[in-house]
Amino acid sequence: MARSSADVNLSATGEPYAPPVSSVASGAKASTVRWRIFAIIFVLTMVNLIDRVSLSIAMPTIAKEFTLSPAMQGLILSSFFWAYALLQIPGGWMIDRFGPRRVITWSTGLWGTFQVLAGFATGGASLLFARMFLGAAEAPLFPSGGKLISLWLAPSERSRGAVMMDSGSPLGVALGGLIIAFLIVSLDSWRSAFVIAGVATLLLGWVSWRYLRDDPSVHPQVNEAELAKINEGRETPAAEAARAKVKGLGIAARSLTGLLIGRSTWAMVYFGLLTWGPSYLAQARGFDIKGIGFATFVIFICGSLGSLTGGFLCDGLIRKGVRRGVAVKGLLTFSGVIALGALLLLPQLSDPIGAVALLAMTAFFLMWGSLYWSFPALLAAPARVGLIGGVMNLAGSIGGIFVPILVGLILQYFGGFGAVLGFFAVCAALFVLATLLIGLDGEREVSNG
Repeated sequence: MARSSADVNLSATGEPYAPPVSSVASGAKASTVRWRIFAIIFVLTMVNLIDRVSLSIAMPTIAKEFTLSPAMQGLILSSFFWAYALLQIPGGWMIDRFGPRRVITWSTGLWGTFQVLAGFATGGASLLFARMFLGAAEAPLFPSGGKLISLWLAPSERSRGAVMMDSGSPLGVALGGLIIAFLIVSLDSWRSAFVIAGVATLLLGWVSWRYLRDDPSVHPQVNEAELAKINEGRETPAAEAARAKVKGLGIAARSLTGLLIGRSTWAMVYFGLLTWGPSYLAQARGFDIKGIGFATFVIFICGSLGSLTGGFLCDGLIRKGVRRGVAVKGLLTFSGVIALGALLLLPQLSDPIGAVALLAMTAFFLMWGSLYWSFPALLAAPARVGLIGGVMNLAGSIGGIFVPILVGLILQYFGGFGAVLGFFAVCAALFVLATLLIGLDGEREVSNG
């Protein structure tokens, strides 16, 4: 049964601590607070991407109103990603230092505020600064989710937690264009659309503060049966292990190398499809704007479904006795090989609908890459999970920053999208090789903390 407020004392961290009760002994059913925690994270990541794509949707209208040159438009669009990348490592440090609950609340509050302020921009410069600070504020969200995976989920459940968090990303892309476009058309104002999106984010910040906790044992709705599930396979409770002193980064160099290369090359394929996919559909496949919108929606909805499928399949294999390293790396390798084959096959297809179907299948398997968010909790020392998550996300952000530039250069010097798809195929192959470099079964996993 859930603990009442009368049972709560103060822990060494200054937060309420509830002494054990007899839930496990009495056979009480475990509460499900941990999954509600990750439902909140799922919604946050979805809104995160909606806020990101809002400017891309509104840019034609904004550019006309502010008389922005193409160069200025590009600078404004890129300002988000540079700030986002630069704050990954400081954000990861803050998560380990202050806890994900505080960081998520402040992050959500700040990015909601800057999304609202963007709606009051008076020109290109003020919009650029609003977007830059929006990127900085959003930076800690995904590493915070990685830290919550370590704190709230046993190793046997971490794959599901990783994909519940990350699947909100492609869903946000799929829904974001539709929602923001609908608001702009309905309200006849891009400013009102930005303000509404920002206020919704601020409300989520309040929900996060009210419900999230850094220590499962202090959450008033967690019973002892659920706490036993959370701490299953650990030598010490998660929150206690997260406070232990650690030298260095707390992760093997080989695994860190594989983690960074794998995440950056995966991001090149994902963000490459995200940024250049509409142009490919228009120029290589002849879709009009309506067709591009529908095709993009289908492709990224399939990506969201693929993310969830990969996580639940991985934890299912582990429960059936498959070694964690074999399950996680096997599924990631399989997804990379499928993406590689699909990208090589795509130029051979002449049917535009068949091309969209193949891209949707590619997105479905590519988003099994969400399993990467289980790696910081599995590989890093508990006190370094936030930092390693930030470093990993920095690698992905760098890939996302450079891939639009590289694709533009490939198109300029080689002509056509065949060479671009070949480049994406090379990235998929590197993703597979880097994933195989990550050590799980042979090195110390942090399943005991």
